[in-house]
Amino acid sequence: MNMNSTKGIVLIVIGAIIALPLLGIALGGIIKFLFPFILLGLGVVGWRNGNKVIGGLLVGFGGLLVLSKFSHLIMLLIAIALVVYGVSLVKSKRNY
Repeated sequence: MNMNSTKGIVLIVIGAIIALPLLGIALGGIIKFLFPFILLGLGVVGWRNGNKVIGGLLVGFGGLLVLSKFSHLIMLLIAIALVVYGVSLVKSKRNY
């Protein structure tokens, strides 16, 4: 793909993103959810292309954002693990 095709595709995507809210289609929630994953992907691409500093920063920042997105799920999994472990301690036949 040559440079003009790349610029054309980028302009089409930007124009579509600008036009969609005017048509009543909101992408804010989707973009808000995908942004950390986009940062992770850009960081991996930067890392593979030899730019370790920028790639590492983007991966680190994107990783923190992903963790914040899934913090409720992580806490729920920790709570379930604690309950299961507590039940296994109560049901154990040996007393320590």
